[in-house]
Amino acid sequence: MSRPDISVVVPLYNEAESLPELVAWIDRVAEGHGLSYEAILVDDGSSDASWKEVERLKTRYPALRGIRFARNYGKSAALYCGFAAAAGEVVVTMDADLQDSPDEIPELRRMILEEGYDLVSGWKRKRHDPVGKRWPSKFFNWTARAATGIRLHDFNCGLKAYRSKVVKSIEVYGEMHRFIPVLARQAGFRHIGEKVVDHHARKYGRSKFGMERMVKGYLDLITVLFMSHFGRSPMYFFGGLGTLMFLLGGGTTVWIIVGKLWKQAHALPLRPVTEQPLFYLAILAVILGVQLFLAGFLGELINRGSSDRNKYLIDKTLD
Repeated sequence: MSRPDISVVVPLYNEAESLPELVAWIDRVAEGHGLSYEAILVDDGSSDASWKEVERLKTRYPALRGIRFARNYGKSAALYCGFAAAAGEVVVTMDADLQDSPDEIPELRRMILEEGYDLVSGWKRKRHDPVGKRWPSKFFNWTARAATGIRLHDFNCGLKAYRSKVVKSIEVYGEMHRFIPVLARQAGFRHIGEKVVDHHARKYGRSKFGMERMVKGYLDLITVLFMSHFGRSPMYFFGGLGTLMFLLGGGTTVWIIVGKLWKQAHALPLRPVTEQPLFYLAILAVILGVQLFLAGFLGELINRGSSDRNKYLIDKTLD
């Protein structure tokens, strides 16, 4: 079997109504530009008829492939398995809700192959979302740009294109799909571009993401920043901070005791050490320092690449 020009990876959750239109749209765009393709639909444990729709569409579109999770694992898990299955020269990701336009695929592919980008991220400059989603998203993206140094306007955009070796070199887990550009840069792929893309109003159903994703987004941002700097050697962070606190607390304790002994030797009025709040703060700093150092040491011993971190129970597949 020859390698397809593009692999379109579509994570989905309860999107049965939009799938026929989406797959037909992808097929029409690929055929219109003379591109061979595969569409990999990853059903993230949908509770509606999404998988039945995937099976039905497979009979009409031979290029369609499907992966069905036995339960809901999240978008990152769906992308991870979709990336593992993708065989195309260029891999494109998009959401299943018809808000991302397949018409963008040929230009995204061209930017990868002709302009030499490793990754091109969509930028929904004009969004058809409520204000309650747009402004928190703008603030989140501003924070992510400032923290990571990657000049993208829309980290959350699901429409992205990748050189094949990029998706084969990164590990997407937890909720890290928002920070794939950061993961790609950590893996050595630094040519990251951006393209303004059309954003359509949701046609069917409702959004599967609530305001809690903003909280998760910031926690994930902290995680990815920590992992990028200290992931391979947590002792540098925990051990360094623990050593600093231990020395600060130990030095303060010694200073208090020496001060007391000096005053005793010179018959000066003195305050018992145990009545000084600073003494207890110093002891606390010593204890915390030891604990942080041990946390760093244990982190070094634990295998960061846990063997079951990306194991998902796949119920069915279509090839």
